[in-house]
Amino acid sequence: MTSSHVLVVDDDPEICSQLSEYLGKNDFRVTIVNTGKQMLELLGREAVDLLLLEPRLRGEFGLRLTRVARESSSMPIVVLSHHDEMADRVMELEQGADDYVTKPFAARELLARMRAVLRRSKVEFVTGKRDDSLRAYRFAGWELNLRLLRLTSPGGNRVEISRGEFGLLRALLSSPQRVLTREQLLDLTHANGADVHDRSIDVQLLRLRRKIEADPAQPRFIRTERGAGYYFDAAVSVVR
Repeated sequence: MTSSHVLVVDDDPEICSQLSEYLGKNDFRVTIVNTGKQMLELLGREAVDLLLLEPRLRGEFGLRLTRVARESSSMPIVVLSHHDEMADRVMELEQGADDYVTKPFAARELLARMRAVLRRSKVEFVTGKRDDSLRAYRFAGWELNLRLLRLTSPGGNRVEISRGEFGLLRALLSSPQRVLTREQLLDLTHANGADVHDRSIDVQLLRLRRKIEADPAQPRFIRTERGAGYYFDAAVSVVR
């Protein structure tokens, strides 16, 4: 397994340096950016396991940065802020943050909170928790209808898909740009009633690629993270 990838979004050089050094020593892969624009650009091209976010950056997003981050990814978000008022905490949590830590912070406490959020996130994936109000996932013109178990191409044509393939695609679409291990994929698909076995994951993913990829040998959507697992590398929207 690879180390968890943490994205730090802050414009304070001292805090960025402190976090990079401390988290690096605790087996995290750390990326630092200083603006909301840089954050979105990185989230668009890399898988991130957890976001450490200063929401009051100077820039075009104002006080909406937490909501913008949440809309771009399902990753856990821990807010780091100098503001300790109850109203600030409530606002950030309502906009999608999973936890809130005030500055100055104790590094050990922050690390413990990060690990707790990551554990909760992994439990949600493993138990197959899902939002039953969802009707479909959409990506690049494709639609996976969750109630009809139907995959539709950008041209409006129905694409035949097995229950196992459906379960794997659903698992990947539920966590875009997040690496899922074989064990997580197995747990997620079994929780949804799909008939997927360890030895068949590679075969069924290959079949999925043949159905949705323009070039299965150079996949655009279902990507392999060598030594770790698979991830869905495209923007995904939901239909309720």
